[in-house]
Amino acid sequence: MNSKRRIFAGAIALTLTAAACGGSDEDTGTEVTDEEAAPEEAGETTDGESEAAEAGAPVAGTLIGAGASSQAAAMLGWQVGFQELNPDAVVEYDPIGSGGGRETFLAGGTVFAGSDAYLKDDEFEASKERCAGDGGAINLPHYISPIAIPFNLDGVDSLNLSPELIGGIFANTVENWNDPAIAELNPDTELPDLAINPVHRSDESGTTENFTDYLSQAAPDEWSFGAIELWDDDGPGGGEAGQGTSGVVASVGAGNGSIGYADASQIGDLPAAAVGVAGDFVEFSPEAAARIVDASERLGGRNDFDFAIEVNRTPDDATVYPIALISYHVVCLQYETQEEVDLVTAFMRYVGSEAGQADAAAAAGSAPISEEVRAEILTSLDQITVAG
Repeated sequence: MNSKRRIFAGAIALTLTAAACGGSDEDTGTEVTDEEAAPEEAGETTDGESEAAEAGAPVAGTLIGAGASSQAAAMLGWQVGFQELNPDAVVEYDPIGSGGGRETFLAGGTVFAGSDAYLKDDEFEASKERCAGDGGAINLPHYISPIAIPFNLDGVDSLNLSPELIGGIFANTVENWNDPAIAELNPDTELPDLAINPVHRSDESGTTENFTDYLSQAAPDEWSFGAIELWDDDGPGGGEAGQGTSGVVASVGAGNGSIGYADASQIGDLPAAAVGVAGDFVEFSPEAAARIVDASERLGGRNDFDFAIEVNRTPDDATVYPIALISYHVVCLQYETQEEVDLVTAFMRYVGSEAGQADAAAAAGSAPISEEVRAEILTSLDQITVAG
């Protein structure tokens, strides 16, 4: 095993153990597959050397970010891999949620944000004040992952749900597990006469926004609330609330009859519903989630270097899992100091590199971004400079 993979595997295990003991927002198990390193031959570069070449010259300093809890497991992999290539650099990340991450970034409390939703128009305008220069901030889609619909129903380990049923369940209009519409889609399953307990996030959340965006596109008659980030202010009310991804997963796991939504890497042993797509039912997987990018369009209008994506939640391809989040890193086009520029661009280049995407996949089961997207992100990173 090469030295980087030994350090990566060990650090992930230790960090996750520490996080579990300390009560962090995310709790995830990680299994890293090690490959025996082949003997080096003359002129052959090691993994570390090729990764260093892709990432650029080593940098030093502390880079501070905060935001999406969905990225927490992937961020552990990125932190370890980046520091291996940059021993004098440290990346700190607080998984406070997408909304909190954007607010903290726009207030100048962090150098970058992690967000499961791209900057809204008013946030983009605010970024022109937060960032140096007048270019504002850009969104870089570095993390693609399915949002699973975990459920806890004694004796049931598989479940088919149409978009209309999912919308009705979370709008509190489908209230019992033996509802005829659920039974029709699951003829071989004995469904109990038991109240459904839908669990949602209590905090401002990009995962909630992605999930409700799916509901608003795929089941507009059942879900009339649009895409929302904060459930209690804008949603239907009712159900149970959980703080962060871990709170939702814990609530679903604790109560028979419960169902929720969460980044798929975080649901542990809970079963998840297969979702109706194009006349079939699709289970979540990184590969199926990654196909959502091909089915969607990149937004324009702000500048040529922003990479916000308008996700198509109603694909006509039954190999696409439609409830996927595209999680972004939000960075300025101009910073006040060269150190900030160097740290941001070096870390973001690593995150989007083949090695960085592999580290995220190993830690969180995410889907790697495509070579085309990677190349476009590198073009955007080349524009980040010190304000004149």
